[in-house]
Amino acid sequence: MQKELQSGPFLWIDALPPQRRDADYDRLRRGEVITDRLQTLDQGHIITVPDGLIHHWIGVVFIPGASLEQTIRFLQDYDNQYKSYAPEVQRSKLLSRNGNDFRVYLQLRKKKVVTVVLNTDYDVHYAIVDRFRAVARSYSTRLAELENPGQKDEREKPVGDDSGFMWRLDSYWRFWEKDGGTFVQLEAISLTRDIPSGLGWLVRPFITSIPQESLAFTLSHTRKALSDRAGGGIVGPEHGVKGAEKPAS
Repeated sequence: MQKELQSGPFLWIDALPPQRRDADYDRLRRGEVITDRLQTLDQGHIITVPDGLIHHWIGVVFIPGASLEQTIRFLQDYDNQYKSYAPEVQRSKLLSRNGNDFRVYLQLRKKKVVTVVLNTDYDVHYAIVDRFRAVARSYSTRLAELENPGQKDEREKPVGDDSGFMWRLDSYWRFWEKDGGTFVQLEAISLTRDIPSGLGWLVRPFITSIPQESLAFTLSHTRKALSDRAGGGIVGPEHGVKGAEKPAS
């Protein structure tokens, strides 16, 4: 990823074949979310995880009228994120901030055949690339599944000794203000349990579809929230973003 920032295309979509790239840009400008599944290989071989699965997805959305500064300011308002990302985010809180480093709590609710509620903590870092581009990365530091969520006997299951619907979640954001708005790219890599024999009918729909659906949900709701604000006077694209540090080389 660091090499891509230094010498490769900033947005994943720009590395696509020209015909597909142009078609996808048209879709983005019509308000669609573009997603695709990625896979990292080790010298051409699939990387196996004993009893686990790695899910690697990437997506892009275009937010017309939104500046880079406004987009980042919105995403950093962690105390109010639950308002824009409900019902997947039920609670949100900024735990601490040190410059461009944030510690964040989110309570996530995922439903697909079964319903899973997770208390999750993240370390998040933002950095500027240039006047109109910025990046952020979010690493999960704690994920605890709730037993009997919403009930009087609600409690956290021991971390790592749970259903395994999510063990890790790392997210990588890129922001590029151009063409009268801001392109937002989100790349998410998550770790879950493998699909157990005999329970595939129950677990498979959750494990296989939730990563892509959650990514598309996050991008579409980011677009909706910022598009709604655009009607209230979003800063124009000529302003760029200020105040963040440059990414480490």
